[in-house]
Amino acid sequence: MVPLAVFSIVVAIIVAVALTYAGRAWWGWSLGWVFPLAVWWAAGGTWGLTLAIVLWLGVAIVTGIPGIRRRLLVGPLMRRLAPSFPRMSETERIALEAGTVWWGAELFSGAPDFERIIRFAPKQLSDKEHEFLDGPCTQLCRMLDDYAIRKDGDLAPHVWSFIKRERFMGMIIPEEYGGLGFSALAHSSVITMLASRSAAACVTVMVPNSLGPAELLLRYGTEEQKQYYLPRLAIGDEIPCFALTEPHAGSDAAAIRSRGIVCWGSHDGRQVLGIRLTWDKRYITLAPVATVLGLAFRLFDPDHLLGTMTDLGITCALVPVHTPGVWIGARHDPLSSAFQNGPTRGTDVFVPLDQIIGGPQMAGQGWRMLMECLSAGRSLSLPADAVGAAQVATRVVGAYASVREQFGRPIGQFEGVEAPLGRIAGTMYWMNAVRVITAGAVDAGERPGVVSAIAKRWSTEALRRVANDAMDVAGGAAICKGRHNLLAPIYETVPIGITVEGANILTRSLIVFGQGAIRCHPYALAELRAAEARDVDAFDRAISGHVNFLLRNVVRSVLLSITGGAIARAPDCGRARRPLRKLTRLSASFAVTADIAMITLGAALKRAENISGRMADALAWMYITFATVNRYVATRVPDDDALFDWATAEALCQTERALHGVIENLPNRLAAGILRLVAFPFGSRLRSPSDRTTTAAAHSLLEGASGRLRLTTDIYVPSAREVGLGQLEYALELAVIARPVRAKVRRALHTGVLSDDSESQVLDQAVAKGILTSQERALVIKAGAARDDVIEVDVFSPLAFHRELEPPFGAASPPVTQPTERRASRSHSERTR
Repeated sequence: MVPLAVFSIVVAIIVAVALTYAGRAWWGWSLGWVFPLAVWWAAGGTWGLTLAIVLWLGVAIVTGIPGIRRRLLVGPLMRRLAPSFPRMSETERIALEAGTVWWGAELFSGAPDFERIIRFAPKQLSDKEHEFLDGPCTQLCRMLDDYAIRKDGDLAPHVWSFIKRERFMGMIIPEEYGGLGFSALAHSSVITMLASRSAAACVTVMVPNSLGPAELLLRYGTEEQKQYYLPRLAIGDEIPCFALTEPHAGSDAAAIRSRGIVCWGSHDGRQVLGIRLTWDKRYITLAPVATVLGLAFRLFDPDHLLGTMTDLGITCALVPVHTPGVWIGARHDPLSSAFQNGPTRGTDVFVPLDQIIGGPQMAGQGWRMLMECLSAGRSLSLPADAVGAAQVATRVVGAYASVREQFGRPIGQFEGVEAPLGRIAGTMYWMNAVRVITAGAVDAGERPGVVSAIAKRWSTEALRRVANDAMDVAGGAAICKGRHNLLAPIYETVPIGITVEGANILTRSLIVFGQGAIRCHPYALAELRAAEARDVDAFDRAISGHVNFLLRNVVRSVLLSITGGAIARAPDCGRARRPLRKLTRLSASFAVTADIAMITLGAALKRAENISGRMADALAWMYITFATVNRYVATRVPDDDALFDWATAEALCQTERALHGVIENLPNRLAAGILRLVAFPFGSRLRSPSDRTTTAAAHSLLEGASGRLRLTTDIYVPSAREVGLGQLEYALELAVIARPVRAKVRRALHTGVLSDDSESQVLDQAVAKGILTSQERALVIKAGAARDDVIEVDVFSPLAFHRELEPPFGAASPPVTQPTERRASRSHSERTR
C-alpha cells in the first residue's frame, strides 16, 4: 500500500499544480486530495481518515462558499488590513483613473495574450498624410538650416510664416475647425522628420500639438471656445503655450502655487464675474512668443460666488497675453537650443469666468484634464523626437564608420567600433517599434497612461545611449562644433527630452510601476476601493481573485523557469516564437515579484523608489519586447533578423536583470529567498546580445547596407552637396563603388607590382601598368576628395568666439512686455516601419 499511497499523493500534487497553472487554484487544491483520501479509505481508514476528511471539507467549504468565506475570513481580514492599505489622495486617484490600461494589463497578467499582441496593427498613414510628409514637411526641412538657427537664436521669419501657413500647428485640430485632422501616427511621423533636421523647428511644431490649449479645448472646451480659438490656433494667428511648471512645482505639478480668486471685475468696460490671477511660471516653451497662455492654477472662491466650496482645486484657463498684468518675452537658454522657452508671470490679471477651458462648470477639474491629456501627448511627441534624432545619429555613424579609415581600413571593421555600432542599430530597431505601436494605440482610441510613460522615458534614455555611442564612433569629428557636425547638437539637447513632460528619474521611480502596480494589476485597485468603502462583498471578490492570481503565477513561474519557457504557449510566428516563450516566463516572474513587493512593503512601496524603479525597468523592457515582436512579425524582413535578435536579447536580459535587482534588495529577506526559488530557481539564464549578434547588427549599418536605410526611413535626407549628412551620403556612395578598385591597388602594392609612393603616383603607376583604367583612377580620386570633405571639421577665427553676455533679470518683477509680432511668421509613402 505504501507505493499506492505515494502514487496517490503524487497524483494529488499533479492535479493541484495543473489546475492552478490553468487558473483554477481552489479546484486544484480541493479536488487534488480526493484520490489520496479515497486510497486511504480503501485501505481501511482509521479515525485519522475521518479527521482528514473533516479538515478537507471544512477548508473547502470555508474557502469555497462565498457567504461563509466572507463572514469567517474576508470580513475580519479586511478590517485588519484596511488601515495598512495606502490611502489615495484625490490627486492620486485622478491620476490613477486617467487614461486607459491597454497592454499594461497584459504585462501584469503573468500570462500575456500574444495573439492579441501580434494581431494588433497600427493605423496606416492616409494618402493625405503621405502627401503632407512628402510635400510641406519635406519642403520645411529643406528650408531649415539648423546651424544658422542655433546661431541666430530663432527660426527665420519665412520659416515661421511657412509653419503657420501650412498649418503645422494644427495637426491635431480637426478639419472642421481649420486644422489638418491628422492621425497620431502622422503627428508622430511629422515630429520625427522635423527632429532629424532641427530641434528648434521640431519643438515649435511639437508643443501646439501636444499637451496644451488645442488638445484641452478639443476634449473639454465649450463650442464657443472651440469656434473662436481652434481655427486661429490652426493657422498660427494664435501662438499657444501651456504654463504649468513653477519654481516650486516641477514634477509635483499638483503643488502649484499660482492662484486665482473668483471675484467681480471690469472687462471690456463692463462688470463681470471672473478670476483675478497671480502666477510665476518658468520653462514654458513658446512663452516668449505666445499670444495666448493656457494657464494651470489653483482656484479659490472665498466669497462663495460659485458655490459652497472655498478651494475649488486646480483649474485651466486661457489668458490672452495682451491682458493687463501679463508679463512675457524673456527667454531661457535650454542648452543653446534655439526654440523659444522662457518664464511668464502675471500679477492681478483679471479674466472673465468663461475663459476657464470648458466654462465655469469645469472649475476645479484641471488636474483631471491634465492627467487625461498627458497620457496621449506623452505617447507621441517626445518618443518621436527621440527617434528622429537617433535616426540621424544612426545614419551619420553608419556612413562615417564606412568612409573614415584608420590603419588602412574603414573604422567600422574594427571589433571595438562594431560594438557601439551594433548597440546603435539594435536600439534603433526597438525605438521605432515602440514609437509606431504606441502611436497606434492612441489611434485605436487608447490613452495608455503607463505605456505612454514607458515610451517617453525609455525612448529618451535610449537616445542618450545612441548619442554617446555615436560620439565615440565619430571621435574628434563629433566634438568640434560647426556645420559639418550633426552629432554635437543631438548630444547637447539629449537632456531636454529627458527632463520635460515628467523628469525621467521620477517617471521611472514613481510613475511607471507606482501607477502600473495599482492600475494595471487585475485586483489591486479593486481591493483598495473595496477596503476604503468597507464593502466586504467587493473585497471578497477582489481578494479571492488575487489569491488565485498569485497562486497561479507562483506555479507558472516555477514550471516556466525550470523548463526555460519551453512549455509556454506561443503562436507560431517563426523567429519570434522563442523570445515570446522567454517573455512568458519573465511575465510570470514579474507578476509574482510585483505581488510579493506590494504585500511585504505595503504603503512603504511609495517610498521604496529603488525597488519601484527596478520593477519599472522590468515592466518597460517587457513592453519593448512586445513592440519589437509586433514590428518583426508585421514586416517580416529577413535582413532584419540580426536587429531583431539583438533587440529582444537586450530587452529580455534587462528584464531579468531588473527582477534580480528587486529580489536582491527586497527588505524582507525571507520573502526574497522564497521569491528567488519561485522566480529564478536556477539563477540568471538570459544573456546580453552575443558578439556575433552585435557584429551582424553593426554590419547592417556599414557599406551602404539596406539595414541602415530601413532603420532611418523616417528622416529627411538632404541633397548630396549639402554640408553634413548630404556630403556623407555622397562620400559613402563613392567609397562603396571605389572599394573594389582600391582593393586592386592594395594587392598590387602588397605583391610589389606597384611601388609604395604618394597616392597620386601610385595611381599613375597603376594606370600605366594596366591595373586600373583612367576612369577607375578618376573614381578613386573623386572618392578620396569626398572622404576628405566629410572628415574635415570646421575652423573659426578668434573673433567667432567673442560672446556678448547680458545680465539676467534681477529678483524684482520686470516690466510688462508684449510679444514681438512676426511679420513673416524621397517619397514617404514608400517608407516602412
